[in-house]
Amino acid sequence: MNLADLNKVALAMVTPGKGILAADESSGTIKKRFDAIKVESTEENRRDYREMLFRSTEAMSKYVSGVILYDETIWQNAKDGTPLVKLIEQSGAIPGIKVDEGTQALPQCPGELVTVGLDKLAERLKKYYERGARFAKWRAVIDIGSGIPTMTAISVNAHALARYAALCQAAQIVPIVEPEVLMDGDHDIDRCYDVTQRVLNKTFQELRVQRVELEGMVLKPNMAISGKKCAKQAPVDEVAEKTVRLLKSCVPAAVPGIAFLSGGQSDEEATAHLDAMNRIGGLPWRLTFSYGRALQAAPQKAWSGKAENVAAGQRAFTHRARMNALASKGEWETGLEKKVA
Repeated sequence: MNLADLNKVALAMVTPGKGILAADESSGTIKKRFDAIKVESTEENRRDYREMLFRSTEAMSKYVSGVILYDETIWQNAKDGTPLVKLIEQSGAIPGIKVDEGTQALPQCPGELVTVGLDKLAERLKKYYERGARFAKWRAVIDIGSGIPTMTAISVNAHALARYAALCQAAQIVPIVEPEVLMDGDHDIDRCYDVTQRVLNKTFQELRVQRVELEGMVLKPNMAISGKKCAKQAPVDEVAEKTVRLLKSCVPAAVPGIAFLSGGQSDEEATAHLDAMNRIGGLPWRLTFSYGRALQAAPQKAWSGKAENVAAGQRAFTHRARMNALASKGEWETGLEKKVA
């Protein structure tokens, strides 16, 4: 393992003014997204959609540092035969790959899940590296509810995240470590804070036990935020202040950067929260975005599966990417949303 090279890639992934496009929706998730815009989820349509994003020259070259791909996508070629991975590389962004294989019910823990996919991961990583992937992603899912999460769920997921991260680094691939505390419940921001603190502390404990080099990884956490069904939604400044405080208490300064997931926030909410955090400043790590839906909802709608809408889809994507790029420097403001590209 060459740590200097891993650190260089990790720093490039969190380049100031750029963020990571999460285009790694599973076949089931992309089908839901396509159903919403009345597009059939065929392999060709999925390819065309992602090709549209990767050929958005301005967005990709100016605002996107890396792209997380799904297994199907990393092997696909564009209409003209160019591998999609090459399109990403040509734009100056780094190709990455989602390597977890989804979740399973956790035995003895009703309502809780564990992420699977460690078997044969070492061999898969070799193939992904040869194809051009220089970073990977693994998502653990922690739900908040009555009596959950249990310490069991937190421990097994942190252990799997660290095992995955160690395997990545051995394959010269930067791991994105994603312990996601879901925002689906009716819990308030303080309950989210407490659970996320437990999850992050356990995750970093496991990373150390398994000798993961912190300088060669990127953290992808949730923000400290009210559950979607909570009657009292915490305002932007409170989310920013509490998330920054939480990260300072849990995340070692050796980690090069933190790329947030949007976790079901609206486009503008995700941007506003990131911006407010960067305005606080004085942080040991770079804070940026690794958004999926919050970057893609607008371009998906604009494109709607029609070839004649490709340019409109690309404009919508460029606009969202630019807004988040500004937020990653603390330079976004609401007024800019009206000036759509």
